[in-house]
Amino acid sequence: MEIITSEEKATLEKKLHELKGKRLEISARIAEARALGDLKENAEYHAAREDQGLNEAEIRRLEERIATAGVVDGENRPDDIVFVGATVKMKEVDTDDEDVYRLVGEPTGGGDDEVFEVTASSPMGEAMMKSRVGEVIRVNTPRGVKRFEITEIL
Repeated sequence: MEIITSEEKATLEKKLHELKGKRLEISARIAEARALGDLKENAEYHAAREDQGLNEAEIRRLEERIATAGVVDGENRPDDIVFVGATVKMKEVDTDDEDVYRLVGEPTGGGDDEVFEVTASSPMGEAMMKSRVGEVIRVNTPRGVKRFEITEIL
């Protein structure tokens, strides 16, 4: 089961609503292209049909994610334990580099250069989950094991 925050669920629901709204637009494009005649060599028709298939596939994917996702309640979450939605300051043990990470269910793609998003299903996210301030977590990376100390939950 995927774990997401209520904000992430709202974003998914908004995107789903937008995709469902595109159905009429795509259907109109197909009807216009069909009216042009010969469907075998009608590029507009084939492009519109492909868009329709991609749109419907994304709708099904989002509906499935929303239906099966577990939503974390930010109100009842302990302040001293890392859960989905938490923003955490961590220091790499070997280099003393300190960075800020946000544990998310799905990356938002936001342009915040100060905070690195980590999904709960990634190796780092799994290591961060349920850890506490002062703990050292081990993360298996392609370049070997890295250790991070959790210095603060923001």
